[in-house]
Amino acid sequence: MKNKFGLFTLLLAISLLGYFTLSSFAQEDPTSTPEMSGMSGMGSMEVDTDFSVDDLAPLVRGIYEGEDVLFLHTEVSDESIANILTEMMGPTVIVVPMLAEIPQEFLSLVYVFTNGIEDGGPLGFQPDIFDSVPGDDSYSPLREINLVTWDEDSEPRQLDSVDELLDAEENGELIIEESGIVVNMPILVWLDQSR
Repeated sequence: MKNKFGLFTLLLAISLLGYFTLSSFAQEDPTSTPEMSGMSGMGSMEVDTDFSVDDLAPLVRGIYEGEDVLFLHTEVSDESIANILTEMMGPTVIVVPMLAEIPQEFLSLVYVFTNGIEDGGPLGFQPDIFDSVPGDDSYSPLREINLVTWDEDSEPRQLDSVDELLDAEENGELIIEESGIVVNMPILVWLDQSR
């Protein structure tokens, strides 16, 4: 019964995410048809709007295995984090509390720094570190935030992988705390690949 409830919760969350995504593209006049050009394939459909990609969801830099990845934030389970991400990125990051109810086995991890080297991360420090990218068996765009805090006696430095992060934790240089906060943050560019 527990697995059926967990699967139901996941399906419901995915449905809600789909609804919010589709509703964000809703037209003001539902009877009008967007102009389309170049119908040579499914990926060539264009919609004429006044929005740029950066207006809707600007890309953010993160790190996976020493390489840059580009991703975006769309929804998060926590209002205070939604406010931080909205302020950081510009477009509104939607609060979806139900994301926090998704079972752990359906989530990937993201490591967010609360102190250390100042850079472009959501809290003003080094970029986030990801534990997986598309193509990995463990990849999911739904990620639990793990907060990383350097010990005051440590010398903060740029970390570029989960292994480096876990080594620093084992050496007592920093602590990692599970937050219980889940963010939908699909990776769009990774290791010389893209969607």
